[in-house]
Amino acid sequence: MATVEFPNGEVVEEQGVSGLELARKQDTDILAMQVDGEVCDLRDPIPATGKVRMIGAQDPAAVEVLRHTAAHVLAHAVQRLFPDAKLAIGPAIRDGFYYDFQFSEPPGADDLPRIEKEMEKIVKEELPIEREWMSKAEAEEYLREHGETYKQELLGDMEGEQISFYRQGDFVDLCRGPHIPSTGGVRHFKLMDMAGAYWRGDAERTMLTRIYGTAFPTRDALKEFVRRREEARRRDHRVLGPQLDLFTINNEDIGAGLVLWHPKGARVRQELEDFWVQEHYRHGYQLVRSPHIGRARLWERSGHLEFYREGMYAPLDVEGQEFYLKPMNCPFHIAIYKARTHSWRDMPLRYAELGTVYRYERGGVLHALLRVRGFTQDDAHIICRPDQVEEEIRSTLRFALHMLQTAGFSEFAVYLSTRPAKYVGEPHQWELATAALRRAVEAEGMPYEVKEGDGAFYGPKIDIDVEDSLGRAWQLTTIQFDFNLPERFDMSYTGEDGQAQRPYMVHRALYGAMERFFGILIEHYGGAFPVWLAPVQAVVLPVSEDQIPYAEEMVAQLTAAGVRAEAWGRAGKTLRWLIRQAQLQKVPYMCIAGPREAQERTLALRLRTGEDLGPQPVDDIAARITKVARTRGSEL
Repeated sequence: MATVEFPNGEVVEEQGVSGLELARKQDTDILAMQVDGEVCDLRDPIPATGKVRMIGAQDPAAVEVLRHTAAHVLAHAVQRLFPDAKLAIGPAIRDGFYYDFQFSEPPGADDLPRIEKEMEKIVKEELPIEREWMSKAEAEEYLREHGETYKQELLGDMEGEQISFYRQGDFVDLCRGPHIPSTGGVRHFKLMDMAGAYWRGDAERTMLTRIYGTAFPTRDALKEFVRRREEARRRDHRVLGPQLDLFTINNEDIGAGLVLWHPKGARVRQELEDFWVQEHYRHGYQLVRSPHIGRARLWERSGHLEFYREGMYAPLDVEGQEFYLKPMNCPFHIAIYKARTHSWRDMPLRYAELGTVYRYERGGVLHALLRVRGFTQDDAHIICRPDQVEEEIRSTLRFALHMLQTAGFSEFAVYLSTRPAKYVGEPHQWELATAALRRAVEAEGMPYEVKEGDGAFYGPKIDIDVEDSLGRAWQLTTIQFDFNLPERFDMSYTGEDGQAQRPYMVHRALYGAMERFFGILIEHYGGAFPVWLAPVQAVVLPVSEDQIPYAEEMVAQLTAAGVRAEAWGRAGKTLRWLIRQAQLQKVPYMCIAGPREAQERTLALRLRTGEDLGPQPVDDIAARITKVARTRGSEL
């Protein structure tokens, strides 16, 4: 008999009944089951042998099944309201679900409440959700009769002669499942958005309508998600960037995916880069610089034209020779290494560069600062002996956490990615490299998850995700082992035995891309940067026009002390209005200059939090601000 474990820890032995029959014997809300590690419908029979785990509603695996079912409820509602709608795909995703449709007359965002109400009706009907099987020929005939051309295409990619469909009432959908037992289980859901999406992500194919939604096991979880989403909207870097005069992306004149850094945004970036440079020198790196283009033969030798051509721009003709905009910095760093000979005593060599690269991204995937076509990597390549690689990786992990913690992140998730299906190098090399990465992570005491087959084609890697102030995960740091380039470029050093040896090479980025990292920081802080990053740290606000000369004098004094300060003229505006504008601009310190302050040679200090600290000597204010900035903390 099979061993069945329930969410409350109870274990029984069963066979010959369905998971649904067993679930009904428990008080807990069970939505699915896992049979020998595979998530299945509760309506499936318990196998004769094996391990079965009943999945409660709070389990992440159950939430995914719930959301997949919510996508079917959405599709059912849409076809009730729009009978000519054709179905494409409707998966569960990280924060919810979506379904893609083709409409003769696409609905608008104002139709979402109507669709949501129809979904509520379907949920209240508590329709059983049951799996049906058809032969491939029957499935083809059924989909053709119902005009489901996109499902027909999906069917053509499926293997096997028996094809799975799911039925709820009069709605039937081609689907592998699994699903919860009835539509009544989808009680807490919300439709979120609507967007265009190319069929199968191909810009040459039909533009479909994608409807996004989310679903949770409890009302409170849904409410908290909606609250966080609204907060995310307020923090959206696409809104705050222009509002705070940090950047723009001028798609018409400059080109999509290319960022214009305004003075304030450039100042934040400069502070980040100054810190980056300082810390890299302190950690034993040598900074290098490389050109923006290289001859075609360079990218042929590196393998980029073979493995990465779709991400590169068309070649430039320079005096009859082909040149490419660089998508990576690594071949240039290797050229620097090969410019002179090296011995075992030189190792390790750590080359770092804030190198701007250019990658062709399709217009449909561009997303303000988070997905661009021209960006600057905080790139580095560590070239070392085989006996040094483990310690170099450990050192890089410590360095990464230091940099990310200083930027304001405290929660991390570490992932180890192993050999993919398509790879270079020998299996034993991969095993040795993966073991070295594993030992380094474990030696640093970092919990980690393994992503099987998710490594780069040239070697295994470690990725570090950070959690922002809204609990969202962002992948930033990556540490990648490389078998490919040392071989392709015949890199070598002279070993202790006087013979040529092949070095190991590690690619490494801590922030990732400066553009993407900046966008994440804007949303993490909601535009209210810590003092060390704030583009304007203090504004001096005159109470009346008579105090404008004094305000300008105080700004000069603050600037001389190292504070980024501005004096804001009145131009007929009230002091209340000026304070409000400073708060909207997220300025950490507001210094009020009135008649009394001018007479006493002080400034009345207010914090952006609303706290009023009263009149203080300007030297004390400058000392406070520079001290807070120097510590790079989050306090004011």
